[in-house]
Amino acid sequence: MKKSNKSTNILVQIARVIVGTLFIFSGFIKLVDPIGSQYKFEEYFSEGVLNLEFLIPYALPFAIFLIIAEIVLGVALLVGWRAKLTVNSLKIMILFFLFLTWYSAYYNKVTDCGCFGDAIKLTPWETFTKDVILTILIFFIGAKIRFIKPVLPKANPGLIVIVSLLISSFITYYVLNHLPIIDFRAYAIGKNIPEGMEYKNDGKIPPIHDFMLEDSQNDLAPQILKMDKVMLVIMSSLDKSDFEAFPEIKIKADEALQKGYKVYGVSASFSDIIQMTKNEYQLPFEILFCDETTLKTMIRSNPGIIILNKGTIVEKKNWRDIDAIKL
Repeated sequence: MKKSNKSTNILVQIARVIVGTLFIFSGFIKLVDPIGSQYKFEEYFSEGVLNLEFLIPYALPFAIFLIIAEIVLGVALLVGWRAKLTVNSLKIMILFFLFLTWYSAYYNKVTDCGCFGDAIKLTPWETFTKDVILTILIFFIGAKIRFIKPVLPKANPGLIVIVSLLISSFITYYVLNHLPIIDFRAYAIGKNIPEGMEYKNDGKIPPIHDFMLEDSQNDLAPQILKMDKVMLVIMSSLDKSDFEAFPEIKIKADEALQKGYKVYGVSASFSDIIQMTKNEYQLPFEILFCDETTLKTMIRSNPGIIILNKGTIVEKKNWRDIDAIKL
């Protein structure tokens, strides 16, 4: 009997480490870029997927809650804080994820669930399989909950959980007001856009496949990507932009022009709001068109600033950090 309990205990601790570590890892990957998770939930809530459009305005707080919950529950499981509450919460969360990933895989609605942000890409069925395994492990832990004990009896597991909550909340606040602290996307600093657009003859779509900078007649991207001093002011959707940014952007754009930079605005908005914004704030640059999804992928700020040198991204800043851009 004791031998059986010992074997069960070992299996429970292995499952505990796997589940806790995976939840923390998954949560942290999304924590550094919560706006990416916001976009993913907006896709899930859209008419063509779950048809829950009334939830779209709440996509960001919903994403933040789930991301922080993943990390905190993962930490709680590892340190053994309130085992029953933690495991029951994990059950609810994994069943929610299991439904989303099954729906994505079965109906082929959302081809990337965003479980690991932009760091690791899984197919819908791979993601669903991962969640099935996690579901089995979590319910196994729940059935053997008596084996979940605090790993540091002399320490306060609750304090560790609170610290993880505070750190997660601080990181969230920081990246929402600046930019992701780790950028896994194809438009990260140091990446070359033309290289990202090249086909490698491996049957895969290149990471950058929808990049265009269009005026009323032509795609100017090929020539802009050859220039050595370019500032792009990214305004993905002007009706959702932080308009308090534009006086500062005008000052920085004027400075860039004086120093020999080519400056372009880029937006997916209609021409009327573009012209109105340009006139109201006396913006000294032409505003080109690009797909909104591409612009949201390029920078998690609306507006945001990207500096290019022959197609290589040398700087990216949230408009709040515009003074930190060195031209």
